[in-house]
Amino acid sequence: MNTSDRILFLLKTRGPKTAQQLADMLELTSMGARRHLEAAEEKGLVAFQDVAEKVGRPSRRWLLTDAGHARFPDRHADLTVALIDQVKTLFGDGAIDKLIVSREAASEAFYRDTIGDAAALPERVAALAHARDVEGYMAEVETQPDGSLLLVENHCPICAAARACQQFCRSELDVFQRVLGPGCAVERTEHQLSGSRRCAYRIVPVA
Repeated sequence: MNTSDRILFLLKTRGPKTAQQLADMLELTSMGARRHLEAAEEKGLVAFQDVAEKVGRPSRRWLLTDAGHARFPDRHADLTVALIDQVKTLFGDGAIDKLIVSREAASEAFYRDTIGDAAALPERVAALAHARDVEGYMAEVETQPDGSLLLVENHCPICAAARACQQFCRSELDVFQRVLGPGCAVERTEHQLSGSRRCAYRIVPVA
């Protein structure tokens, strides 16, 4: 991965950043980071926002444009949306429901197989994150100060399909809850379809 691609990856997975922050993360000079950002801006991949600070000058934060996000592809997006429309037309909404139930069952089986015999909740969440990462969600786990775990998905590889048919992600909470077991509670705290940069799930241990 070249430096320009690494910058796009960081903006995708870490959100808006200043040129200096990117320079520090990539061990570049601030001028070098700015050159890469300006080149990406000319290609329409990034844009910037000047954010007012409490003290001093506003800081310029760079973020991905829609074209930049599109560099991380939605799996066969156009074909998938077309197939959803054709299934609805030919067989009705009931067929879509059956398709989604089948997909959920297959996903749940994959997650259970990946988690295996892991007993501790952090291990189970890490295994689930790995399974989602394999599926293209750019998933990772963050441990929170209160002891909860945050399952973060920086990319949605089926975003176009989910926008066309929101049932595709309607029951992820239920699936995650079942595969992680009764020793935790799962709640969605961020959702790309609601305008967030990423999807995130807070996982809290319970007695």
